[in-house]
Amino acid sequence: MPFELDVVIVGGCGHVGLPLALAFAERGLSVAAYDIDPAAVQKVGSGQMPFDEPGGPEALGRAIAASRLRASTDPAVVALAEHVVVVIGTPVDEHLNPDPQAVPAAVEALAPHLRPGQLVVLRSTVYPGVTAMVERRLAALGLRLDVAFCPERIAEGKALKELFELPQVVSARNPEALARARKLFEVLTPETVELLPEEAELAKLFTNAYRYLKFALANQLYTMANDFGLDYERIRQALTYNYPRAADLPAAGFAAGPCLLKDTMQLAAFNNNNFVLGHAAMMVNEGLPLYVVDRMARRYDLAAMTVGILGMAFKGDSDDTRSSLAYKLKRILRFKAEAVLTTDPYVKTDKDLLPLEEVVGRSDLLVIGAPHRAYATLATDKPVVDIWGLRGNGARV
Repeated sequence: MPFELDVVIVGGCGHVGLPLALAFAERGLSVAAYDIDPAAVQKVGSGQMPFDEPGGPEALGRAIAASRLRASTDPAVVALAEHVVVVIGTPVDEHLNPDPQAVPAAVEALAPHLRPGQLVVLRSTVYPGVTAMVERRLAALGLRLDVAFCPERIAEGKALKELFELPQVVSARNPEALARARKLFEVLTPETVELLPEEAELAKLFTNAYRYLKFALANQLYTMANDFGLDYERIRQALTYNYPRAADLPAAGFAAGPCLLKDTMQLAAFNNNNFVLGHAAMMVNEGLPLYVVDRMARRYDLAAMTVGILGMAFKGDSDDTRSSLAYKLKRILRFKAEAVLTTDPYVKTDKDLLPLEEVVGRSDLLVIGAPHRAYATLATDKPVVDIWGLRGNGARV
């Protein structure tokens, strides 16, 4: 019996799954976005993006109009597609230990709807060895399916650009599955890079850990300069100017989001918790909000002040608050300051947020929690703590 759909994305209404679904639809494939979040499914089905993503509303409108995309909470839709792409979160517990069972359990739950001839593509960032575990679980259930691991590589806010531009890492245990995975993703990008599944699993974790360590280095250098009354951003601009070997030195700022810390800790767990650089990076990055508040307290009488936090997303010009260190900053300031007010032009899920004008008007002191570009030119006579160097006045605090 032929397949009715080309692709079903499991977790297809999330920040990673939906852009992928839209990208395949843009290339003319018939796609289903399966998700357990009924609110997100309802929005996607009615042509509304459940989160901000540049180009997303237009791509979604085209996909719906061309009948190339459907959204569903019914797992039976999985049986309709030749390619089953699994894009679900890979959690860690309260002690930052990875849960290697999450993806295999999700695939097992789909077993009643999996059919011979399908290619199951794992796209979530996974603990090394999870692809092999999924293969064993499916075999134990008597399901002879091709399995591939093809990690996502996109940055939020650039997904619908990078899906068509970045080379796609593809991996599988046998040549047939590898060829099928390569053919699927060549619909999006002309370049693919082939690895063994375990190599690909580590490649994804190495990528995120590398970025996390880079941010930690920048933040450590920032605190060094700041403690001596010097401006890290001024130094960074000078040393990177027309000097390619230092061009990738980041600005200081809160290194957060749903992946970087989590995947650094997954890599540490994989290596028997022997990842000195990773753990040091966690201490630096997670400690930055406390450092900033400590420096603010040395300069200002916080106990008598109302402090306004500008931006609560985990990155600039985003509506995503997952693991945002702006909320850690808020918790610390609530202990130190008389009052704390928060605002964000993009975030829609936080009921405590106030309009920007109200926060600026009521606050004695402002601190940039997320480097939204709108704050770079904000006109105010209130003091602004800006560790990002966003406003061009230096990054000292």
